[in-house]
Amino acid sequence: MNGGKTVASKEELKQKAAEKAVTFLQDGMVVGLGHGSTAHFAHLAIARRLQEGTLKNIIAIPCSRQVEAEARQLGIPLGTLADYPEIDITIDGADEVDPQLNLIKGGGGALLREKIVAQASRQEIIIVDEGKLSPALGTRWALPVEVVPFGVVPVSRFVESIGGKPRLRQLENGKPFLTDQGNYILDCQFGPIADPATLARQLCDCAGVVEHGLFIGLASMVIVGSANGVEILKAL
Repeated sequence: MNGGKTVASKEELKQKAAEKAVTFLQDGMVVGLGHGSTAHFAHLAIARRLQEGTLKNIIAIPCSRQVEAEARQLGIPLGTLADYPEIDITIDGADEVDPQLNLIKGGGGALLREKIVAQASRQEIIIVDEGKLSPALGTRWALPVEVVPFGVVPVSRFVESIGGKPRLRQLENGKPFLTDQGNYILDCQFGPIADPATLARQLCDCAGVVEHGLFIGLASMVIVGSANGVEILKAL
């Protein structure tokens, strides 16, 4: 207890942010479904509104195979980018958010599809608990970099050459984690990143890098669930 009030759990803060984000959806929209524990709360809220009839005729584009399976189970109508290349709103989470609303994403391993969907979206609404806010990207979270298996050693050496400490993401059994595209992920510790845009360009120029988890200039707004309520941060 804090001053007679119950302290909200991290899960409750995520749920508050997710439910606020879903209020921006309108009938007939094409909606991107993000990947991860925070986005999951948005999927539940969307399914509930569809069942209630307060949201109708949407088409959802999932950011991962896992989200696709979840959406089918929840009864959310699905489409593909081939049929719906322009998305009205995507609701997704993030691992870290800086004051300019740049993001680190990819903790769940779906960064490539998440970025494709984000770039196809008119609005990218990011939902987080207050613990994801950071003074600089890389302060609290390693940067995921998706790499083709053939190039994992050269890419690791390149990351080290630009000041990073790469670690191959592995499963509990010791085997490499595989993305939906069958690629590996290097979780790269850079410490606080002074210039995310420059680092993004450096990684994109490295052969073998499929995608990185720096999402720069893509968030339209960030909805933060905090102990004091829900706060909306908008991009300049």
